[in-house]
Amino acid sequence: MMDIVRIKEIIPHRYPFLLVERIVEINSDTIVGIKNVSANEPYFQGHFPNDPIMPGVLILEAMAQTGGILIFSIYPQYVNRPFYFAGLDKVRFRKPVRPGDRLVMKVKLQRHRGGFFKMTGEAFVDDVLVAEAEMTANSGSDSQEPKGE
Repeated sequence: MMDIVRIKEIIPHRYPFLLVERIVEINSDTIVGIKNVSANEPYFQGHFPNDPIMPGVLILEAMAQTGGILIFSIYPQYVNRPFYFAGLDKVRFRKPVRPGDRLVMKVKLQRHRGGFFKMTGEAFVDDVLVAEAEMTANSGSDSQEPKGE
């Protein structure tokens, strides 16, 4: 379990772009994070005013941030290093996410090689799959690889 204070110690994201508020489960290769989707989220002003839907790219970002917390927890030598999306594959959006929903992100680390991390992510609302993706993150070039790997 991890609260927002601990999350902010691990990843650099801040409001309004911090999209994971709590970690409810973490182990050697999987993590489960929570984002309570408020009606006050700034993106709902324009997406869409009469039919507010959380943008799909932000659901992906929430999964990526959850995966980042997992990576930094397993490999602390990467903390305080920039991490970037290197690729997204098999992205599917199944259902819209709306104000009042509790978004549950489940991320599994599939592979790690050098500074590249391959993860699978799923997002759920009320146990219904709303989005899924394969994500690749990169910690920088191999020449920047931390020692001890």
